[in-house]
Amino acid sequence: MNRAILGCAAAAVIAAAGAGLVVARWPASRVVLVAPAAAQSASAPIYYQDPDGKPEYSTTPRKTVDGRDYRPVYPETNAGAAGDAPAAMPMPASGTGGERKIKFYRNPMGLPDTSPVPKKDSMGMDYIPVYEGEDSDDGSVKLSPGKIQRTGVTSEPVARRVVRVAVKAPGTIQLDDRRVSVIAMRAESFVQKVADVTIGSRVKAGQPLMQIYSSAIVSAAAEYLATISSKIVGGNEGYGRGSRQRLTNLDVPEPVIAGMEKTRVAPVTVEWSAPRDGIVLERNAVEGMRANPGDVLFRIADISAVWALVDVAERDLGTVAVGQPVAIRARSFPGRIFSGKIAVIYPQVNRDTRTARLRIDLGNRDYALLPEMFVDAEIDAADAMPVLAVPESSILDTGSRQAVLIDKGEGRYEPRQVKLGHRGGGYVEVREGVADGDAVVTSANFLIDAESNLKAALKGFEGSPPGSQMPMGEGK
Repeated sequence: MNRAILGCAAAAVIAAAGAGLVVARWPASRVVLVAPAAAQSASAPIYYQDPDGKPEYSTTPRKTVDGRDYRPVYPETNAGAAGDAPAAMPMPASGTGGERKIKFYRNPMGLPDTSPVPKKDSMGMDYIPVYEGEDSDDGSVKLSPGKIQRTGVTSEPVARRVVRVAVKAPGTIQLDDRRVSVIAMRAESFVQKVADVTIGSRVKAGQPLMQIYSSAIVSAAAEYLATISSKIVGGNEGYGRGSRQRLTNLDVPEPVIAGMEKTRVAPVTVEWSAPRDGIVLERNAVEGMRANPGDVLFRIADISAVWALVDVAERDLGTVAVGQPVAIRARSFPGRIFSGKIAVIYPQVNRDTRTARLRIDLGNRDYALLPEMFVDAEIDAADAMPVLAVPESSILDTGSRQAVLIDKGEGRYEPRQVKLGHRGGGYVEVREGVADGDAVVTSANFLIDAESNLKAALKGFEGSPPGSQMPMGEGK
């Protein structure tokens, strides 16, 4: 009979072991089955979790809104899922040192409030424990591999690059003042005939434009012919040179004077021709009109070379210099680039727009660029020498300071203040603060910076009573 009872007990023990129960050995005549919860009662739970597996935790026993108890989590059951535990729950230390010692608890929303014992904020959120050894004196921040993966932290090594600095500015096309000519009378004249040219016509140098009658020119021409035709020898030679100079002073074209010397005939009307190749910008001559001294009858400009006058912001003046190449894009010709160089930086800043004007010389052989045309200039202000540069996304700029986060490996990140130089092409020159080969954080750096600032603020509470308050920003 006893043998049968023992056989049944052994079978029950085997079945219980398969069901996950713990067998406690008592004297041979008695066998007791212990549930896992009873076996774990020997060690205290490290935190409590929502019974439905939701990411809701508590350091003390707690009930759900429908009255169910939170599930206790023991060190034995949590050891294999430490990476999934909430950051706010105390975790057993790795190795043989047992649990880490909690220094204090900090506000879960990052407010400057600490507590020496577990606590909840006004919204019912548990304060987060801060363990000994988590902080360091160099101001670095350590993140777990899981947090690094979740936040998407990436790093890039610092290297020497040519930072392409492109200064962009709007402008307009203007005539080259050195390539503009006007035709104006120096004596009272009458327009006898005007050639078939009008505004916009292209003319060649020497092309006839109009015929002029002027009594002053006719008188000077007759006097000059009388002098050079005289047979008298002596002082008349010098007098002849004076008569010719008078014609020159009246702006009589040189070909007309040469024709008079050859034919020895004074013309009644004088033919005026174009002084240069170009386009007629102004035509005021009308047949039969009277022209007073100084009246402009024609204005001709050579637009095979023009200027681009662009306005550069005052903050960019330090990056531009005479001789730098410039790419000009006209809004009338999308996709086409006109190349030029900075010729002049005008020594004045507009007090209203805070801009300075640059003059850029441009070739315009096909006459595509016209005066007063709007253009956009892009100045290549890059230095040919490579410099230490980091991606623009790695810069933490608060206005009063600029910093980067150095990836020191093994999840440690150190904030480091830097001095910046030129920007361009997605990179920023770093003049002080980093060395060649340092790895800087290029994404999610603002999250690490917030963690660093929070840690610096919490350090200020170490010498003050727990739970004391401090205004935001003073812990920085």
